[in-house]
Amino acid sequence: MLRCGSVERVRRTDPRLQVIAGAAFISASAIFVGLSGVSAATAAFFRCALAVPLLVPLVRWERRRAGPGRGGAAHVAAGLLLGADLVLWGAAIEGVGAGIATVLVNVQVVVVPLLALAAFRERPSRAFAAALPVMLAGVALAAGLADQGPRAADPVRGALYGVGAGVAYGGYLFLTRVAGRHEPHRARPVLLATLGAGAASVAVGAPWHGVDLAPGWAAFGWLAALAVTGQVCGWLLINAGLPRLRAEVGGALLLLQPVLAVLLGAAVLAERPAPAQLAGCALVVAAVRLAGRREPPPPQDAVPAVPAGTERAAAARPAR
Repeated sequence: MLRCGSVERVRRTDPRLQVIAGAAFISASAIFVGLSGVSAATAAFFRCALAVPLLVPLVRWERRRAGPGRGGAAHVAAGLLLGADLVLWGAAIEGVGAGIATVLVNVQVVVVPLLALAAFRERPSRAFAAALPVMLAGVALAAGLADQGPRAADPVRGALYGVGAGVAYGGYLFLTRVAGRHEPHRARPVLLATLGAGAASVAVGAPWHGVDLAPGWAAFGWLAALAVTGQVCGWLLINAGLPRLRAEVGGALLLLQPVLAVLLGAAVLAERPAPAQLAGCALVVAAVRLAGRREPPPPQDAVPAVPAGTERAAAARPAR
């Protein structure tokens, strides 16, 4: 069990590192889904259903430490979008292949800043605007787009599914970021979003692809690993860091997910990425580093001087 001191250390951790660590856990999702051999809807349902028993004890512990949470509708709505994203992404893979689907779902890097701009007038930084084309090109290369050729089974419909998945994913990230700003809990939002995602995966995926409730013990083991890494560990870390980052920075850091998936596939499955994929990984890392760097502090002469006699009063105010 974590102690309060451990919780405070987690809160003081650089949120960029938390999001990167969460993206690393989620990057294994495609591998576990592939090894399980089940449909996208079945994988989405089980990753949520098997995560609930792990999240409930964490929610109870948080309730004893920080009191009961308030609201929760935004987290459930975010989960509904996540469930739609998971099912649509699986359909996009069937239509255009995994590489192009990975590129399309990452339109979230544009969706999240646009939503933040529309809702809060939060303008993206110049560094992000400069890095955005490089990030998208790097993701395309890392996903193997240059090596796929014309092999798409249903390119138009698959592209629509992929863009729909990216929009739903961007909406999920936006709601998670907004709802988590003043949320003292971390496991409760993930639990509520997981319940919403599970419901959406059944409502959308069952009549579309079908949900296999008895996939076999081997598949069940891979789906359990998917739930632990992709749904519990990954989203707990991302939910801890995302609300403390600017919209475009959080979205850019999550673009490391396909890069890490390529590297993980090489390490675990002995896959050999093409030179273009490795070049794409390097482009994404460089662009994310540019987009995620901190804003420089204002020049010394731009800081207004403190009027004489107010230093003691200012020092006496309690820090927020």
